[in-house]
Formats: sequence, C-alpha cells, structure tokens
Amino acid sequence: MEQTTVGGFPRRSFLALGGGALATTFLVSGCDMLEEEGGTGGESPTTAKGPEAPELAARVEAGELPPVEERLPSTPLTIEPVDRIGNYGGAWRTAFIRDAIPTAWAEFTIGCEFLVRFSPNTTDMTAAGVEANVAESFEFNDEGTEFTFHLREGLKWSDGEPFTADDIMFWYEDLFSNAELTPAPSAWLTAGGEPLVVEKTDELTVVFRFVEPNGLFLPNMARIGDMITRAPKHYLQQFHADHAEDIDAAVAEAGLSTWVELFESKGGVFGTRFNNPELPTLSAWVLDAGVNEDVTEIVAHRNPYYHKVDPEGSQLPYLDTVHYAVVAEADTLVLNAMNGEVDFHYPNISDPANKPVFAENRESGGYDFINTTRAQSTFPTIQLNLAHSDPVKREIFNNKDFRIGLSYAINRQEIIGAVFARQGEPYQVAPRPSSEFYDEEMATQYTEFDLDLANQHLDSAGYTERNGAGLRLGPDGNAISFDVEVPTTSSPMIDSLQFVKESWAEVGIEMTIKSEDHSLFIERQGGNQHDAAVFQSQGGLNAIIDPSGYFPFNQNSRWAIPWMTWYNSGGANGEEPPEAPKRQMELYDELLATADPEAQKDRMREILQIAKEEFYTIGISLWADGYGIVKNDFHNVPDGIVVGAYPNPVGTNPCQYFKD
Repeated sequence: MEQTTVGGFPRRSFLALGGGALATTFLVSGCDMLEEEGGTGGESPTTAKGPEAPELAARVEAGELPPVEERLPSTPLTIEPVDRIGNYGGAWRTAFIRDAIPTAWAEFTIGCEFLVRFSPNTTDMTAAGVEANVAESFEFNDEGTEFTFHLREGLKWSDGEPFTADDIMFWYEDLFSNAELTPAPSAWLTAGGEPLVVEKTDELTVVFRFVEPNGLFLPNMARIGDMITRAPKHYLQQFHADHAEDIDAAVAEAGLSTWVELFESKGGVFGTRFNNPELPTLSAWVLDAGVNEDVTEIVAHRNPYYHKVDPEGSQLPYLDTVHYAVVAEADTLVLNAMNGEVDFHYPNISDPANKPVFAENRESGGYDFINTTRAQSTFPTIQLNLAHSDPVKREIFNNKDFRIGLSYAINRQEIIGAVFARQGEPYQVAPRPSSEFYDEEMATQYTEFDLDLANQHLDSAGYTERNGAGLRLGPDGNAISFDVEVPTTSSPMIDSLQFVKESWAEVGIEMTIKSEDHSLFIERQGGNQHDAAVFQSQGGLNAIIDPSGYFPFNQNSRWAIPWMTWYNSGGANGEEPPEAPKRQMELYDELLATADPEAQKDRMREILQIAKEEFYTIGISLWADGYGIVKNDFHNVPDGIVVGAYPNPVGTNPCQYFKD
C-alpha cells in the first residue's frame, strides 16, 4: 500500500560528508499545508498589505517583472507565521566570521530549499517528521525503495526560468552520474551497494528508486538534499563538457585547467553557489557577491520568484535584504550584538560566559534572548580506544569495570561550575530529556563523584597492584598511563581534562592531555593511532540519523574506528567487532530496511539498550542548551530553535521574519 505523506542517516552517510560536518550549529518553524495529505495551500485573498513587496510592485509597474501571479507557482507553499502576519521592508543584520566557513551560515540562513524538509522544530528524525517543500507532495512505498516527488507547477528559479523535472534529471544524469564530477556517490543516495536511479515520468514528476530499502532516504534529503535542487540546467549546462558549445574556450577564458574546475567554480558538485551570485537559486534571497570575497559586508536581496506566501496570499519574504557583516573574530560579533547592531544571531556568540554581559546590555541594546536546543548529547565525552592496536591498552580499555571506575572518578559538578558557568548537568552519552528515547538510568549511570566506588571498580577490573608512585599496574606489569587527545581549538575540553587528570591520579591512573591541531586530531583517529580522544557526542535528539555515540557508526565513533570501518565497508576493511556492537549494526541495518517510522524507533531503542549495558564511552556533562540574540523590533523568530540536527535557522522560515 502506498503512503502519501506531508512531510536519518544511512550507515555510510556521515562518512560521505567527512564525519560530523554539520556538528556545530543548525533547524525549522511554521510551515502549514492546507491539503490534508501531501498537498499545499492554494492562493488566498489578500489584504491591504498587497500581494507582493512594494519594490517588486514598482518593478512590475515599470515593466521589469511579470505580475506576481505569473511569478508564483499555481500552488505556492503557505507559511504560517510564528507570531503574526508581518509587513514588507527592512533588513536582517547578521554576520560572517572571516576565518570561519561563511558558506555554512549562508546555507543555514538563506539556503536549504530542498524537495522536502523537516517539520517545524521537530525532533522526529524519521519520515514522519518530513514534509513537502519545493516539491508540492510526495509518496513512497512500504518497502522504502521507491519515492515519487510531484513538483509545483509554475515554480521558477530566481532568474524567472521554470524549475521542472528536467533540472532534477540534469542533476542526476550530468552531475551525479558523471564520474568526473562525482567519483563516488554520497552514501545516502545508495542502497545495497548500488546508486539510486531517477526517472522523469512527466514535466513535474520524478521517481527515485533503490535496489534495496533506504529507510532514511527522506530524512537525509531533508538534511542534505542540496544539489538535487541546486542544478539549474539552463545555466549550468554552459559549463558542462557534454553540453557547452566550446568548453575548452570557456575553461581558458576562466583561467582554469579543466572543465570540472570550471563547473565546480560556478556552483557545481563540490563548488558552492554562495561564491557565484550569478547562479540561479530557489532561495528567498539572492546574494549580490560571493561570500569569500574580500569585503566588509555582503548583501542578499529578495528573490522576486520565491514560491512561498503568507496566509493572506502575499508573496514572501517580508524582509527586503539580508546583510552579513564580515568580522575578523567572534569578540567583534559579540560587541556588535551588545550594541544592538545585529537583528538575530546565535552562532559564535552564545558562550555561557557571555550571557551575563548580554543580559546587562539587553535594555540599551534593544534585544532579548531566544533559546537554542542542542541535538547533541554530552560535551565533553571521553572515548577510550576500544580497538587499540596495542593489545595491553586494548585489554585495559575494554574492561567495563575500568571504564566505570574512571567515570566515578570524575567530579562533574566541579567541571560544570568552573568550566561551563554552571550550565549543564552530569550526563552520560544518552538521548536528551526532551527526546522520545530518553532513559534517565542510561543518562545518569556512574555519574556520581565517588572515589571509593571508583577504586572498587578499578580493583574489580583486576588492577590492584601499584608502583611506588601509587599508579596502578596493568596486565603487563607497567603503570597504566595513556594520552587523551583533544583539539587545541577547544579550550573548554582542555580545561575539563585538567580536572579529570587530577582526580584520575587520585585513584592511580595517569593520564596525559595531548592537545593538537584539529586536522592532526582527525588524522590520528582515522589511522587508529590514538589512546583516547575527547569531543562532543551526537545522538541527544538525532540518535536515529547519527548513532555514533551508541555503536561504531562513523568517524564520530572515535572509540572504535576499525570496527566502524568494518561496518561501513561491509566487512571488506577494518576489524570485525565483538558481538555487542555487531548486534547493534544488524539492528541498524534492519532500521534502514524499513520505511516504517515506528519500526525504526523500535530498532533504535534496542540499539540504545545495548549501548547502555556496554557503556562504551564516558560522558561529562549534558551539553547545555544555548541562546541567541533577537532585536525587539525583529519578529517571528521562534523560541527554542533546535540546532545540530538539521539546517537552521533556515528551517524556522526566515522568509516570515519581519521588522516593525
């Protein structure tokens, strides 16, 4: 039976993204379909506000644009405002940090117009949490092998050209299926070792097929389905070797070496559209310059062909422009926000230590706080390498009593008070309290600071003998001593480890903090060269799509990289894991093999139960929810924005933000 829905990660998907590429910040708010099953609202009567922004109406009057009813699709997507219907005009002032990755914040503010999206602020990472977006509706079969998308008639790119099934087929045939542009397909677009097949059935319908079930295909598309709706055929084909009239001349004119370089520079596969303002887009605003240009401000202007409307039928967005100040460092951004020069922002400013200062300046700056809800679980998390190449350390680290003893020997409250400004609570790697998978016992086990209990478990592990310095002796007769690696860029993790080091010494365990450049940190773990590593853990709200804290799933599973490699290579590489993680891998394969959200959740609960029993890693604190700054005259920004699970704040529908 086919299921129509209004609206994840498969096991290899994070590998295709290079680990936890989305692990720092991002989320959705009010999108209301008016048809009950998979459809969207039609046009509604308008009020005196008018059907479009005054600046666009003036361009229509001047003959520069067609009328708004010709620019909108026949069934525009109706967006329910968070608080109230807004008015046209004004700008959203936010910022990029120059040495960061500015394309990320561009993506999460004005990008991510995928075929489908997650429902506003959902924490359901299955297909049940997905709704239509660029697509008008979609359906999929019970097996999760066939997904059909119906596009909006009359939908247009930002330059006024139609968006049709031909654009998706161009992505599939000329980008995804081209070995020069896509040497290896992204894992979420494969199943059973085979890439998907896409078929156009008419101008507005495409079907995605897999040889085996791909149960998390829809959640993945809602998170990372970018290039599928970012390949305007009419524009990009002029830079493609199979379509351009004289590709060699175009490459030479651009001063590049190959057509692939040219294509990518224009916004192709591995390029970024945010560095080519000429690339047509489906987003609410269009950048007037590339984000990596050497300027102090970048502006995005309203897209006159944007496909969403408010409940009165007026075309969105309300705001004329989005202004990105380009600042040198986070401190400058914090100062700008305190001075009232930022309308809405949360990345890079929401350190707990900044909040009292923001509070003091709240009245003079004319702003207030909103909450951001993290999808991650614990921060920091200590991950002993259970698949260590040294057999002695492997034996020690795989002793559950040893790990429990170390956990009891951490004064979490002291760390939370001294390092995290009392923001957080003692917590193991487990789903957050707001998750439907929350298990209080799992979250709090072994979190009490008790050196007597720590010593009891370390004794039970068999390491009762000590040397003259009081250090416990391992099975080889040498003192138990190991390094914990940490990126130099994370002072909170380094500071936390200083406390851990001191308390572990009290129970006879020597630990050395080894801080290193982030690239080296990743390289050593990839080569299984580390004793232990500390980082954040995923799976607080997004356990189904990133269970890396619960079994060896991707590079975030720093505690068992060879086991993770075995799983993701289908047993061809890496090392076969013990029975417990192997059973979790089987359960996750079963999760992927069904498109039924409830069946997926049942498998996830079994995976979590095994993780609870095995106690693979040691959490310190539940990563405290954060905050953002919103000006008092800037409206329709929801409180409680989820970050870290899927792209945000773009999911909160910035098109319905407005200023008084």
